[in-house]
Amino acid sequence: MLNPPAMSELFETDPSLPQPPGAFKVLALYKFVSLPDAEALKPELALFCCARKIRGTFILAPEGINGTVAGTPEAIDALMNWFATSPLWAGRLDAAEAKFSAADEMPFLRMKVRLKPEIVTLRAPEADPSQAVGTYVEPSDWNGLIDRNDVTVIDTRNDYEVKLGTFARALDPATTSFTEFKDYVATLDPARHPKVAMFCTGGIRCEKASSYMLSQGFKEVFHLKGGILKYLETVPEAESRFAGECFVFDERVSVTHGLHEGEAVLCRACREPMLPHEAVGNLCADCAEAAPDGAAERERQIELARTRGEAHLGDDAVAVAARNKAKKLALKERSRTKG
Repeated sequence: MLNPPAMSELFETDPSLPQPPGAFKVLALYKFVSLPDAEALKPELALFCCARKIRGTFILAPEGINGTVAGTPEAIDALMNWFATSPLWAGRLDAAEAKFSAADEMPFLRMKVRLKPEIVTLRAPEADPSQAVGTYVEPSDWNGLIDRNDVTVIDTRNDYEVKLGTFARALDPATTSFTEFKDYVATLDPARHPKVAMFCTGGIRCEKASSYMLSQGFKEVFHLKGGILKYLETVPEAESRFAGECFVFDERVSVTHGLHEGEAVLCRACREPMLPHEAVGNLCADCAEAAPDGAAERERQIELARTRGEAHLGDDAVAVAARNKAKKLALKERSRTKG
């Protein structure tokens, strides 16, 4: 199990930060904080990351920062210390939500820093986490809360994420994007659902979701601090109420307890997660049956590029996906044989 330091500890500790095992250190970070100069921050952040071969995505918006990136442990530590000490950030990321995990392969193809109106898109101005959010619940207290019969448990993630794994008793809003969450909330009655407990991957969606529900008249709104990732990192597997795997937005695809890589792989056409035994080649069963022209053409172009001895834009991602799939199938077979 990984035990990374809190963000505040990282700011105070420079030379010898604890390192998770694995060739690459993965950082997931967000904070709702006023960044009126987001546009000016973009090139400096991109330059710092690219100079250290860090890959992944950061989103900057007037309301804050959100992103997941990976690099060598030294590069990620340098990034964290830059956030802490650079006059450019001026301490604005103190107490940000930061989580660390590891990957054997680089989980991202390139580095991107994007400017957006929101760091997590809900399109609901009344949802302002800097003004009001629900009650944070530590992972150690989460089981006791969701076991209560008077609490409505809601998974705020999208349908393909829920399908891969979720908490027992959790309601699935069946959304395909977070903006649809407002429509789901409209189907709930604050009088019938006075106590709501919600969760998401890393906590950021719940910050906005809880703020929005409070604005809609829900009286007691709770959310899992640090999200599923923090829960899987800190709660012993024997005590876990989470069933399945947690989808993550990189080539690891999913993680399980202790933040170890899960078995899930991505369909190379629709890019939805699936378990290895569900795959037909690199496609899910639905895409394989439909044989979409776009996916077939993409595979054809990759093969043509390889025949000519040229690199294709998707080669890195495809190679990583193929190795991940083979590794996960082998691990599953070894586990089955031992059992």
